[in-house]
Amino acid sequence: MNRYGAEGRPFLFLVDYAMRACVVEPLERIDPARLLYDMAGRTNAPATSGTARKLEWEPRFCPQAEYDRAFDKVMFHLLAGNSYLTNLTCATPVECNLSLREIFDRTDAGYKIWFDDRFACFSPETFVRIGPDGVISSFPMKGTIDAGLPAAEQRILEDPKEAAEHATIVDLIRNDLSRMADRVRVERYRYTDRIETHSGELLQVSSEISGQLPDDWRQRIGSILFELLPAGSVTGAPKPRTLEIIAEAETYERGYYTGVCGLFDGERLDSGVMIRFLERLPGAAPGDYVFKSGGGITFRSNRTAEYEEMKKKVYVPLRRND
Repeated sequence: MNRYGAEGRPFLFLVDYAMRACVVEPLERIDPARLLYDMAGRTNAPATSGTARKLEWEPRFCPQAEYDRAFDKVMFHLLAGNSYLTNLTCATPVECNLSLREIFDRTDAGYKIWFDDRFACFSPETFVRIGPDGVISSFPMKGTIDAGLPAAEQRILEDPKEAAEHATIVDLIRNDLSRMADRVRVERYRYTDRIETHSGELLQVSSEISGQLPDDWRQRIGSILFELLPAGSVTGAPKPRTLEIIAEAETYERGYYTGVCGLFDGERLDSGVMIRFLERLPGAAPGDYVFKSGGGITFRSNRTAEYEEMKKKVYVPLRRND
């Protein structure tokens, strides 16, 4: 990544959550039979046409009691002061009539990946952007609510648990960027975006933090990214101890879920956190997938509310009228 950045050579990258698996390919060498991407409209995917099948989607959520066992492990550490915020995730089996490639083609999201028919990601969350002038910006996303609820925006912005969770992540990201950049500042705090899903609209709360990188940032592009990984919005704070708590509480491997994907076009970089993630496990029958989702837990969290939030995030953001 550092070498391609120094050469000004456009490339795409995928990095898994544990930072053990990494794909880095110059754009001209990417095989579209194995890897498709769509990064804010820049894509190697051919245009699609034809009659689209209606989505059939049947998640099999884990029982509340099973979720509670993981939640209680996290809460133990929160009350002991070992973490202020821990992102707890689950793997939900899903039966779906569409292929991963069809899901990729028909979803609407800022960051889309189809990789080797192993997974499809359709993420709304930016990790970092770096402009030609070296300004680095991060957009942590924390807080989700059903947009159809009465006064939904007011409810989530005034919720003390959600406010505390968001503040913790903004502070973590601000500190992370400060190791790489000067003049780090919060540009926008707790704004909302609407996200279309196959079962209705959601409101998502984000903030924007930015700073100024040195002039030689392209030569250190990989070093900068790996210093910031894994993403704070999908781990927690303090990050090193919280990673240990996640490993204790979660009962599966995240893999590429909650890793990052991105594209460097020779002058600027755009990257996303790989949330909203549908995976086909080795040996699985056609139509049998796993959808990975979760949310941030603080000492204010209610186990039932967190369980319901995890379930709400198991969706497909189909294109409008698709």
